[in-house]
Amino acid sequence: MRRKREMAADLNSLSATEISSGVASGSFTAEAVTQGCLDRVATREDAVMAWEFIDPDLALAQARAVDATADKGLLAGVPVGVKDIIDTRDMPTGMGSPIYDGYRPQTDASCVARLRAAGAVILGKTVTCEFAGLTSRKTANPHDPARTPGGSSSGSCAAVADNMVPVALGTQTGGSVLRPSSYCGIVGFKPSFDTFSLKGVFPAAESLDTLGLHARTVDDVELVTSALLAKDHQPAPDMPRPPVVGLCKTWMWDDAQAETQQAVEKAADAMNAAGATIRDFELPEEFEWLADVRGRINARERAVAMAGEWANDKDRLSEQLQNTLQYGIDTPFEDYLDAMYLMETCRVRMNQTFEGCDVLLTPVVDGEAPVGLTDTGSPRFQALWTMLHVPTITLPVHTGPSGLPVGIQLVAPYRADRALMAISRWTLDAIGA
Repeated sequence: MRRKREMAADLNSLSATEISSGVASGSFTAEAVTQGCLDRVATREDAVMAWEFIDPDLALAQARAVDATADKGLLAGVPVGVKDIIDTRDMPTGMGSPIYDGYRPQTDASCVARLRAAGAVILGKTVTCEFAGLTSRKTANPHDPARTPGGSSSGSCAAVADNMVPVALGTQTGGSVLRPSSYCGIVGFKPSFDTFSLKGVFPAAESLDTLGLHARTVDDVELVTSALLAKDHQPAPDMPRPPVVGLCKTWMWDDAQAETQQAVEKAADAMNAAGATIRDFELPEEFEWLADVRGRINARERAVAMAGEWANDKDRLSEQLQNTLQYGIDTPFEDYLDAMYLMETCRVRMNQTFEGCDVLLTPVVDGEAPVGLTDTGSPRFQALWTMLHVPTITLPVHTGPSGLPVGIQLVAPYRADRALMAISRWTLDAIGA
């Protein structure tokens, strides 16, 4: 019995790719993997507080069902965390708000249904900031419990970083996948807008909302992407040549802390040494104006999406969210349209401005995770690319002065998600991360 428990404890640190292969081949069972993850949660949850809901019996029952099935699926036995704004038919979905305490959806969100169909085990629901906004909850950074893990996908990111699950679902409206992934030292992927279905995901700002992934490897991002899209899994082939990289510091460069600047510059040097062509890349001037209108778009669309909660349960919303919704209500529709026109114009321009670059290298966060659990960090280095609908990924390649992770961000043209995976693997090899 002790040997089985030790084996289960080791399995929680495997990647999703390793787990699915091992379960499919019979090297170990989905039940053993799930037990290993549950043991890790039991050991570390008091410190990390990543989970809103977890039922060990339910998780193990799912795993046993996978073990009893001949065709185990692409994600055979892979435990997955699900952000608690995403509907699950057999678990509560609380939106990080007392308004939805005990709420039980009748059906799974599309993304959850796809994961189950591929053989995944939904381990539980992970903590989210209130309605995937900025009001933080209880989750701590696994590397330093005195610091934020980032938000709003706080629990998903922390659970993956702490080896509680190999992958988890998050959402990004500003920077809620990439920022916490950088703070916690894992891979975070925001695909091209509208790649994954959002049916069954509580909306924030619907012109920006994107389902994303937290993982520890690029291979796992590709694996789960294939499951979510219900397509044959064929990893992107290796780069036929070193990439042409646009070094895009943006107008916010001077606001970045030294560790972020070092992460980007050292990555550029390593990529250049490995054969990449590095070009300085400047965005057109009007892109800087996006920072001025993002708040307007976000607030206006949140106010529309949450009209019912505002009308019936306003007093149960945080003061911070109330202020955001009031700003949205007070924003004239014409001002919103002007902001949308600028954003849509920049999107068209973006597809024409890569200028022969395969990918852009750019900062992802200001620096290391901030001290305290109230401030989840600034979304500015991520929100720009979310507005442009392009695919982005953060890779854990650097550490700051406190020894905490600092990532870099790679940005590809719209719908070039598959190429971004190949370039990401090449980049990690070049940097030696």
